[in-house]
Amino acid sequence: MVADFLIVHGWENRRPEGHWQRWLAGELEARGARVQYPQFPEPDEPVLDDWLALLRDQLGGLDRSRERVLVCHSLAVLLWWQAAPSLGDLQPDRILLVAPPSADVLRQYPAVAGFVPAGIETTALDEDLGSRVRLVAADDDPYFPGGAAPFYAQRYGLDVDVIPGGAHLDLPAGYGSWPSVLDWCADPAVRISSR
Repeated sequence: MVADFLIVHGWENRRPEGHWQRWLAGELEARGARVQYPQFPEPDEPVLDDWLALLRDQLGGLDRSRERVLVCHSLAVLLWWQAAPSLGDLQPDRILLVAPPSADVLRQYPAVAGFVPAGIETTALDEDLGSRVRLVAADDDPYFPGGAAPFYAQRYGLDVDVIPGGAHLDLPAGYGSWPSVLDWCADPAVRISSR
């Protein structure tokens, strides 16, 4: 697999054994891909500026002679969303956004409220950039009442895969190994399913 991958975790995530992102990193490396899966600082009380700086640094470390792929889960989706307009040539070739939390929900938590500034819900993506993005969300995510998929598909026209009954698509919801995400990493035409 001739690609560089950056995998970015979310809030309160210490990259635990068994989580699909850790599993994915191992599977990609076993197939010859180069993978960056950093621990972001202070995962319980993240500082937006620190996370943005590390995201930019990690994106800058991806090899531009290879396909560059970003995989974000949960809070990392909103981290990328804030950074996206100013990334320029650091922007990856493909982006997978998994289980974004609702801005309204995150604003209820002081530790992460800074990740959702006023107006983020209306921040448009450049059309070319939007064509690089795939969003995967469950229809019953407690962090996005009503579902992220309809919101992102209707408001932004993103390509969306809906996972019935997947909750937050995390380890407590049973997402350890996730073969269809690995398949998408190899082929962006693959639709992502629950397994």
